[in-house]
Amino acid sequence: MVPIAQSETSVSAFRTVGLTKAYETEAGEVHALRGLDVELYKSEAVVMLGPSGSGKSTFLNIIGGLDRPTEGRVYFMNDELTRFDDNALTLYRRHHVGFVFQFYNLIPSLTARENVELVTEISQNPLDPAEALALVGMEHRLNHFPAELSGGEQQRVAVARAVAKRPDVLLCDEPTGALDSKTGISVLEAIEQVNRELKTTTILITHNAGIAAMADRVISFADGRVSNVEVNAHKVSACELAW
Repeated sequence: MVPIAQSETSVSAFRTVGLTKAYETEAGEVHALRGLDVELYKSEAVVMLGPSGSGKSTFLNIIGGLDRPTEGRVYFMNDELTRFDDNALTLYRRHHVGFVFQFYNLIPSLTARENVELVTEISQNPLDPAEALALVGMEHRLNHFPAELSGGEQQRVAVARAVAKRPDVLLCDEPTGALDSKTGISVLEAIEQVNRELKTTTILITHNAGIAAMADRVISFADGRVSNVEVNAHKVSACELAW
C-alpha cells in the first residue's frame, strides 16, 4: 500500500471539517474525536482500522446520523448534516444510509424475506426483498427464520436488509466480529458484491487488519485522530482474504 493521492475525478460522498466529539465524565472531559478532516468518495470501499477507543465507531455514528459532533461540520454530498434537525436526520438515515452491526438484530418471529420487507415497506425505491437476498447469496433461505440460519447466514440477511433500500452509503461496524474466519469471509463477499453491483459507498470498521486488503483505501485511527490513510495498490477480493 502507498499513500493516497486524491483523484481529480473522485466525487465526494462525505467530508468532515474539524470533527470533534467530547464526553463529560466524572474524571473530566474525554475526547472520542479530535478535529478530524476526512474525505470519503462515492462508490469506494473503505476499511477503518484501529484499537478500541480510537474513535472509529464514533466517527461512523456521526456520519450515519446517529450522533452529533461537539464541534466541526459533516457534509454528505452537497448537504451539511450538522445543520439538520432530528426529523431531517431521520429522513437521511431512512433514505440514504444502510447499517450493519456486529450483532444481526433480526426479528426472530419473521422469516428472512419478512425481515428485509420491514425496510422495503418504508423506502422510496427499494429492491424486491427476494432480489436483495439473492444479492448476498441467500435466495435459497427466503422463508427460513433466524433460528434456522447460521451466524453467517443471519449476518448476510442483515446485509440484505441494509441494502434493500438502495442506500447511497453502507456503514458496517465490526460485521464479522462475532464470526469465524470462513463465515466472516462469506459475509465480506456479500458486502463486496453490494459495493460492486450497487456502487454503494461502503465503510467497514474492523480490528482485523487482514480485512484491509479488500479495501480501496485504508484509514487508521488512533486516540481520536486519523493516524494514516493509504490507497490499496493491490486490492484483493474477499474470497482471497485470510486471517
